[in-house]
Amino acid sequence: MKRILIVGALAFATVAPALAADLPPPMAPPPRAPAAYIPAAPIFSWTGFYIGLNAGGGFGSSNWTPVAGTISNFDVSGPMAGGQIGGNYQIGQFVIGAEGDIDWQNYRGATGAGICAPAVIGGCAVASSWIATVRGRAGFAVDRALLYITGGGAFTNIKPSTGALPYGGGSEPGWTAGGGVEYAITDNWTAKVEYLYASFQKATCNTGSCSVGNLFNPPVGPATVGLTENIVRAGVNYKF
Repeated sequence: MKRILIVGALAFATVAPALAADLPPPMAPPPRAPAAYIPAAPIFSWTGFYIGLNAGGGFGSSNWTPVAGTISNFDVSGPMAGGQIGGNYQIGQFVIGAEGDIDWQNYRGATGAGICAPAVIGGCAVASSWIATVRGRAGFAVDRALLYITGGGAFTNIKPSTGALPYGGGSEPGWTAGGGVEYAITDNWTAKVEYLYASFQKATCNTGSCSVGNLFNPPVGPATVGLTENIVRAGVNYKF
C-alpha cells in the first residue's frame, strides 16, 4: 500500500506541471473607469455692445451773478430716470469703452424772498428737465466685476427765473467725470451703480425772466446763472 501511495505521489508531481501549463492564463483585472470630466467654466468677457435703463437722483447748487450783485449759492436737487447705450472692449483684465445716456430729471431749487437781490421780491429759482452725457470709460475687470472711471461731455437745460416770471435760459454744454462698479449677473445682464459730477456753462437770464427792476433798485437781468450736479444712480444693461 505504501508503495502504491509513493508511486501515485510521484506520478502527480510529474503530471501536474504539464497540466498547469495547458491551462489558460488568468484574466487581467478590468481597467479603472476614467475620472468624470468637468469642463472649466468659461471666463466672462466684457467685450460687446449694450443697452440699458437707469434711475437715481442729483444734488448740487446754482450760483447767480445779477446786476444787483453776486448772491450766494443755493441748493438744487431732484430725481432722474433714463437710458444708456454703449460698448466695451476687453484686453486682458483692462476694459475700455464709451457710453452715451439721456435722462429726464426734475432738478429744482430756489432762494427765499429778498435773498436773491434787492430788486427781487419773490426770490430766485432754477430748474432743469433733462441731462445727457457722452463719455469714455476705462476699467479693470475681476471676472464678472468691473471697476471703472469715466469722463466726457455733458449737456442740460438751465431754466432760471425770479418771482412769478416765466423761466428763461436754454441748453448749455459742460463736462462730467466720475466712476462706478458694474457686475455681470448672467452672460447678458449686468447691473451697475455709478457717481458723476457735472458742471455746466453759465446760462443767461434776461430781464423778461429775471425782473426789470424799478426806480429804486436795479434789474437783476440780464444775470448769469451757474449750475452743478452730483449724480448718483443705478442701472441695468443687456449685453449683446
